[in-house]
Amino acid sequence: MNKTREKPRPLTVEDMLSFIPEKAEYEWETDEQGLVHIKVPKFEGKLGTTLCQVLQKDEMFTANLDVVGSFVWKQCDGRTSVKEILDRLQKKFPDEEHIDQRLFLFLRQMRQLRYLLF
Repeated sequence: MNKTREKPRPLTVEDMLSFIPEKAEYEWETDEQGLVHIKVPKFEGKLGTTLCQVLQKDEMFTANLDVVGSFVWKQCDGRTSVKEILDRLQKKFPDEEHIDQRLFLFLRQMRQLRYLLF
């Protein structure tokens, strides 16, 4: 029996704009400049966690976002679409070139890392 898998079609801009991103369950905070710092576990499994404890190493690392990433992160509330985030981003950073591409890349990376869900 020969089953062929259909490749999923690539996402269109319209697809991306319709997504509604939501933050995963990670602790995060902002500093005095408003930049976001996300606390992420180094390991998902018990072995890595135990190893960190034995070696007396921190089980978490901090992902530090820049000003654009921090702005986007704060917008990802599970209610706001990517289109709305892009509109807000263009108003906040009117001189930033290719802000739409930067947003899409950021969201894709954050989704791959499972920091954002959509």
